[in-house]
Amino acid sequence: MAAEREAKHAGEGGIELPSPTPWPLLAAFGMTLGFAGLVTHPIVSMVGGVCFLFGGVGWWREVLPVAHEIEVPLAAPARRARLVEPVPETVDHLELGEGGHRMRLPTHVFPLSAGIRGGIAGGIAMAALAELYGLLVHQSLWYPVNLLSAAAIPSLANASTEQLAQFSTEGLLVGVIVHVLFSLLVGLLYAVMLPMFPRHPAILGGIVAPLLWTGLLWTSLGVINPALNERIAWGWFAASQLAFGLAAGFVVSKMERIATLQSAAFAIRAGLELQYDEEGKE
Repeated sequence: MAAEREAKHAGEGGIELPSPTPWPLLAAFGMTLGFAGLVTHPIVSMVGGVCFLFGGVGWWREVLPVAHEIEVPLAAPARRARLVEPVPETVDHLELGEGGHRMRLPTHVFPLSAGIRGGIAGGIAMAALAELYGLLVHQSLWYPVNLLSAAAIPSLANASTEQLAQFSTEGLLVGVIVHVLFSLLVGLLYAVMLPMFPRHPAILGGIVAPLLWTGLLWTSLGVINPALNERIAWGWFAASQLAFGLAAGFVVSKMERIATLQSAAFAIRAGLELQYDEEGKE
């Protein structure tokens, strides 16, 4: 239709197009007000209905009984696009995953067992550094454990430094559970996220990520739990997080990666059992 109009009016220097109109905008505005009134006030819906009615009638009259059109002048022949010249050459179609075809990244991932091993290694490194802090600063192995448990036990959160340095069965149980779960969870996150950053994954997991979550916790803990925030030695805390990240990132990055199934045939990805002939065809 557009080509016929252009050919029809080429001699006149223009083509006919539908004329601009504000009625669709008014109709849309009225519909918006109509729904907004359902959660505000009935008067809003009434105003919206009136706007929608006027917009609909005005829009209808733009088409019937005679369509309103305007003439748009054609560009000069020298400024028009040139005709597309066909090229007899053919294009080779690439199969998925072959010949450099674009693929979804990452193409290789770590198994979940790598995340578990990395979490265990990082948890041991972090616990060792935390216990070293407890011995050097507070002469107690139980202070870091009780301080970790204080996030979940209100009595330990309000306890004195001397009380935190004492053995607590409840604090030991909660601290071990929190530490193990946290270590395994972050280790699994490492296994999932490190393949997305193929260049120097150990640096990302060992330095960048621990510093990011340490900074996030440092800026938010003062609001969430001011009493606990005052007891944390942030220098030692950051060092323990770096120890976790370096150990976990190193262990995960050294694990053998497995290829994803994105380049495999659909039957293989779907787990279908098919029969093949001697030539390997289905």
